[in-house]
Amino acid sequence: MPLPIDFITRTRTLLGEEFDRFAEALGIDAPVSIRINPAKGTPAPKAGTPVGWSELGFYLPERLTFTFDPLFHAGAYYVQEASSMFLEQVVRAYIHEPIRCLDLCAAPGGKSTHLASLLPSGSLLVCNEVIRSRSYVLAENIAKWGIPGTAVINNDPEEIGKALPHLFDLIVADVPCSGEGMFRKDTDSTGEWSVENVRLCASRGRRIIHDIWNALKPGGILVYSTCTYNTEEDEENVHYFVEELGAEPLTVPTRPEWQVSGALRFDHPVYRFFPHKTRGEGFFLAALRKPEGEIEEIRLKASRKKEKGKAAPAIPGEARQYLTEGSAYSWAWRENNLYAFPKKHEDLFNLLSERRLRVLSAGIRIGESKGKDLIPAQELALSVALNPEAFPTTELSWEEAIRFLRKEVIALPAGMERGYALVRYGGIPLGFVKNVGNRANNLYPQEWRIRSGFLPEQARLFQ
Repeated sequence: MPLPIDFITRTRTLLGEEFDRFAEALGIDAPVSIRINPAKGTPAPKAGTPVGWSELGFYLPERLTFTFDPLFHAGAYYVQEASSMFLEQVVRAYIHEPIRCLDLCAAPGGKSTHLASLLPSGSLLVCNEVIRSRSYVLAENIAKWGIPGTAVINNDPEEIGKALPHLFDLIVADVPCSGEGMFRKDTDSTGEWSVENVRLCASRGRRIIHDIWNALKPGGILVYSTCTYNTEEDEENVHYFVEELGAEPLTVPTRPEWQVSGALRFDHPVYRFFPHKTRGEGFFLAALRKPEGEIEEIRLKASRKKEKGKAAPAIPGEARQYLTEGSAYSWAWRENNLYAFPKKHEDLFNLLSERRLRVLSAGIRIGESKGKDLIPAQELALSVALNPEAFPTTELSWEEAIRFLRKEVIALPAGMERGYALVRYGGIPLGFVKNVGNRANNLYPQEWRIRSGFLPEQARLFQ
């Protein structure tokens, strides 16, 4: 792989005699790794090898045909780079009770879905992405993962820092960086690299943490991470947070066989992943605790404001049966859409809107009202809170599942009752259809459909 001369010079200075092994590793194909969704009962892959630092992560012997694997679309597993799963060790070491967590730079959703699986039951996870187009991808992946206590917003860190002072116990900031750790996966990125961009990214990383620091509760934990190797974006920024913000660097448990590296500058506990040592891509992580201090309490409102001149429609009785524990949720209409929120976090879901944050999703979207009909939502089908007895259900073959995911017409078994039905693959829900007798209307979201007309002769699927 041709590397920029300045990158070679700078990185050779950092790594010394290890540089040749490092450069050689960049010429080897990156390992394929996935993370399973325990909430959907996904088993360990038969041919998978565990990722040492993640109980949910596995290396695969070959790349699957992910686009044509219905279980991937159903949220049974997520394709994630193995090194970044090290976040799991921070959560397991320091988070032992329900918390409020913010994933600040969250798209496309790798760390967010990981956090959704790791955080103690009863936690609230807010996932943010500042780039609007990427925020919709994030919302889709969060919906597919199916955990109810989540919200997706689309805001600048400064807006969140001002709107939600001292709200979060844990903030994860995988900040935009120069991407040196992704050279092996994205060889075109080497042409975009420059020393100037490294400095720009380092400055941006400091600004992002400054802007969000106010949203972190005193005594709370910030996880700062990048996928780059240089010290400007990594150790030097961590040292800056220690000196300027009073942050306390925290140690994270590791094992010798993982071959996680330490700091290349300063003596703070930081964690580096190099491809010539660890089985994964380049990654850097530091955990920092905010100093203790007086907490600014936010006044939370338990009820939503009603629109003037409009009475809120009644909640359809059958809708409460759509969830396994309908009584554990608060129900609310937003325009023509019905949502259910875990009661414990109803006031916090409301707060996101009251503080004029751009909320893309929150809780579970149950369905859309059209006339006297409540059309069940795709988010309901994928939620782990769905009551499996609420709808007639049919199992699809692989060919039928692909047709469904392309939003094509599928046939239902003869004698199946009319109305809304849930379709599954491998026992995991994929979405809804409406059986109108002579045909089944496919309700899969148009924007999520598989667009490729190609069909592999032999798909490599999760098993």
